[in-house]
Amino acid sequence: MKKNSSMRGRKRLADIITYVFLIVVCVIWLVPFFWLLMQSFRDGKGQFISTFLPKTYTFNNYKALFTDSAVINFPRMFVNTLVIAIFSCAISTFLVLSVSYCTSRLKWKMRKPYMNMTMVIGLFPGFMSMVAVYFILKALGLTEGAMIPVSLVLVYSAGAGAGFYVMKGYMDTIPRALDEAAALDGCTRWQVFTKITLPLCKPMIVYQIITSFMAPWVDFVFAKVIIRTNSRYFTVALGLWNMLEKEYVDTWFVRFCAGAVLVAIPISILFMITQKYYREAMSGSVKG
Repeated sequence: MKKNSSMRGRKRLADIITYVFLIVVCVIWLVPFFWLLMQSFRDGKGQFISTFLPKTYTFNNYKALFTDSAVINFPRMFVNTLVIAIFSCAISTFLVLSVSYCTSRLKWKMRKPYMNMTMVIGLFPGFMSMVAVYFILKALGLTEGAMIPVSLVLVYSAGAGAGFYVMKGYMDTIPRALDEAAALDGCTRWQVFTKITLPLCKPMIVYQIITSFMAPWVDFVFAKVIIRTNSRYFTVALGLWNMLEKEYVDTWFVRFCAGAVLVAIPISILFMITQKYYREAMSGSVKG
């Protein structure tokens, strides 16, 4: 009896220590975001303040982002980024799902060499190729005018198929007996893919959608290389970066904080809409 009581006491103490540690880590992570949120409501200019929290609060910073477009047109940047992110997300998700299905469920001659080659290429950071990518796009006439958004969509989605390993690993856990049963019922490969495999991959599809959407939404390097100084096609990453340049930072710093808060909203909405699918795994398959 005493031994059991002692074990429960040690377990309770370990749980308390774990929760305290997690709370401390959570606070450390949230403090910068809380400070940024509070600064977005600060009434005033300048990047240096004497107190942690503002003394006066206002919505003028958010209002100025959408009304003062003489120097930095934040609404246009927001729309540019949203359009690029949506198209890149759709194309990238389809490519990853297709490649993952082909490598997981189908057998073909160059399957293993392709997977090994893709793994080796994936060891190198993507920005190492940005100069070559830029000159290829320039040779195709895709770095000027209205073709700039098309270039960014191509950059963010063209190589998405190489990131199939996580999705493939999940598809490998799906019993092949389901595919065989569907084939016996007369299903084609496409029907097996869309009516059997995809419904079972909902949690991973949600993960892929979120990551594919976030990549163009937060990217700075490729956007800066391709867009250069063409402000009409700036994304929010370039816009926020310009707000911190020395000629604008005094006036635009508090607006930068407001813009950083607004940038987080689409990703948060996307996550809230799709989070229910994280709980779905082996349910929802329709055999036909």
